[in-house]
Amino acid sequence: MKKIAIAATLALMLVYGQTVSAAARQWSIDSAHSNIYFGVAHIFSEIRGQFNEFTAEVHFDPGNLEQSRFSFQISTDSIDTNIAKRDKHLQSADFFDAAQYPAITFESKNIRDAGNGLYEIHGTLNIKGKDRDFLLPLSLAGIKEHPAAKDKEVAGFNGRVTIDRLEYGVGDGTFYKKGIVGKDVEIFVSLELLSSK
Repeated sequence: MKKIAIAATLALMLVYGQTVSAAARQWSIDSAHSNIYFGVAHIFSEIRGQFNEFTAEVHFDPGNLEQSRFSFQISTDSIDTNIAKRDKHLQSADFFDAAQYPAITFESKNIRDAGNGLYEIHGTLNIKGKDRDFLLPLSLAGIKEHPAAKDKEVAGFNGRVTIDRLEYGVGDGTFYKKGIVGKDVEIFVSLELLSSK
């Protein structure tokens, strides 16, 4: 009887342990319907652009945030402001130095449910070799059966955050001091993610 009780206890511990450590649901990015946009002041106007090439690895379950995580890798040479000459300048050592630093990366450390569908993704942002603690706020637009992809569900996230580009060495401050290019850059992340049902 004692052996049966011990065996039952061990079984429960095993099941409980597997429940706690189970990986959160994995999602793949729908690159045709996901974007990372940015906006920055130029004298009196605002210049907008985007990064055309980026990847994301997402494990997300609102009921299992401990095992959920987000990671992004953005190709700096894919910056696109619709002006080729300006894009080439942004890729140069004056700004992103894409030849030496080909990627911007973000790795989450923990995720907090802030309520009303907002999730605070705490992690590390690396730009030009500089690691900084970073908070990416993402609002969950919803999770539902994909209306155009059989046996798939789709999740949507949107978020805005502002960063100081000079903190990461994106520019040396010359254009900012002259009043040409602002130092604060607004980032807008819009994601559609896919997962099998």
